Amino acid sequence: MEMENKVVVSDMGAWAMNVVSSVGLIMANKQLMSAGGYGFSFATTLTGFHFTLTGIIGYLSNASGLSVPKHVPFWELLWFSIVANLSITGMNLSLMLNSVGFYQISKLSMIPVVCMMEWILNSKHYSSRVIMSVVGVAFGVGVCTVTDVDINAKGFLCACVAVFCTSLQQITIGSFQKKYNIGSFELLSQTAPIQALSLLLFGPFADYYLNGKSLLKYHFSTGATLFILLSCSLSVFCNISQYLCIGRFSATSFQVLGHMKTVCVLILGWILFDSALTLKKVLGMLLAVVGMIVYSWAVEHEKQAKLSSHIKSASGLDEEDVSLLKEKVNSLPESDLELAQMKS
Repeated sequence: MEMENKVVVSDMGAWAMNVVSSVGLIMANKQLMSAGGYGFSFATTLTGFHFTLTGIIGYLSNASGLSVPKHVPFWELLWFSIVANLSITGMNLSLMLNSVGFYQISKLSMIPVVCMMEWILNSKHYSSRVIMSVVGVAFGVGVCTVTDVDINAKGFLCACVAVFCTSLQQITIGSFQKKYNIGSFELLSQTAPIQALSLLLFGPFADYYLNGKSLLKYHFSTGATLFILLSCSLSVFCNISQYLCIGRFSATSFQVLGHMKTVCVLILGWILFDSALTLKKVLGMLLAVVGMIVYSWAVEHEKQAKLSSHIKSASGLDEEDVSLLKEKVNSLPESDLELAQMKS
């Protein structure tokens, strides 16, 4: 029981770290990039700055012995970095070419895409309870965020690339961590330098295509520089917590729980930036939160069903062995249970 409590606290800490750092990053970037703020409209290059600081911290950690790097084939790191960068670029292009409504719909579509990819790649199956809760979360967030929907061919193609690459990236993180028995920070420290180098080389060109502005002509004021440093610092925690969460939860769970960030952003936008908080948004947020609660309950129900199945298959063991088995299975995160189910 004590081990189970430690796992729950650790999982909640990783998720809370992701939500807090992500929401803080969005708020900092809003001030940095908005016309009413510092007008730094170079999103892809800024992401390159983020991964540069993350890579530096990873290098210092390895050099000081705080973390021990594990071998991952370079071609796999390169392939992952290409997918991750296509995700970032695709999202930026999708936001530029599509209406806000269609952009939000494309982000919501990641949930069914991740479910489909986990079913194809990992042979994962979902209960009707999980499916219904996922639909509830997606519908609630959609009510909160989707306004006008305008579709064009280029924007639709960019949205498809962004959704596919982002979903594949999230599934691959968990797969790498299991395949190479590598921690989240060690994996991030190996992929960050590759992503940083490629984004800093090609990011300014992508940003120039997106907004017609040159990074060389931007005036780096003291305020803008401080907010860039703040954004980079928050991104380190955001990146680390993302890897931690996907290592502990499945990619689907990460997507569902991640929509709590959308609810937090809407509330903070209303508090800090005078955004309108209409009845429609409030009802949508309530529906999304209820969906997340039902999803957590449904996942726990599946976990207990798997536990019962394990105990029944161990009918030849004595009472003490069964008790130890139950404690061990309860202490495993959902992703490990899924892996064991695949192997059996």
